[in-house]
Amino acid sequence: MDVKEILRHVDHTLLAQGATWDEIRQICDDGMKYGCASVCIPQSYVNRAARYIAANWREKGSWLPVCTVIGFPNGYSPTTIKCLEAGNSVADGAGEVDMVINIGWVKDGLYDLVEKEINEIKTACRGRVLKVIIETCLLTEEEKIKVCEVVSRSNADYIKTSTGFAGGGATREDVALMVKHCKGKLVKASGGIADLKDAEDFLALGADRLGTSRIVKAVKAME
Repeated sequence: MDVKEILRHVDHTLLAQGATWDEIRQICDDGMKYGCASVCIPQSYVNRAARYIAANWREKGSWLPVCTVIGFPNGYSPTTIKCLEAGNSVADGAGEVDMVINIGWVKDGLYDLVEKEINEIKTACRGRVLKVIIETCLLTEEEKIKVCEVVSRSNADYIKTSTGFAGGGATREDVALMVKHCKGKLVKASGGIADLKDAEDFLALGADRLGTSRIVKAVKAME
């Protein structure tokens, strides 16, 4: 697969707790230069990054949407707080929002609450893209399938494998399962995507987005 085509599916990501503005600015520069799908960053940097991209994208290469995460990484914030996070992020300039579901609700079988929360957050996103992180490494196969069905019924745009903060990331098996069972939604693989071969494999399995910091680094190393 062409490297430019792979990069077009990459959410170039930096969510480390100690991320600085200089580091965020650098991944914005790289995302604009290499034509990434978005740059995925902490909420506190969304407004500054959105303004920076708006002022520099013509010079740097291409327009770059800003993505951020809410209820991150544990997912157990109250729905009202997640909705506030989503609304604030959109007001600050985010074009995409990645939310973490309440894993405890899944374990308790409260799938109606999971779906209701997703839809409330989608409303708070005011038309922006919403991706639903289900944290596959914490779920059984039965739970994964059930959550796929919930997301399929919801108003979300994507289902996403992982935060990368729970001890496991995307696997080929999980992406294949999500493509099969999450009808009508796009799939984002995130966490543990180490190189271009991984990226190509996940896209071939049906993923539309890849959440990773390593693909741009791998491309830069080839130059």
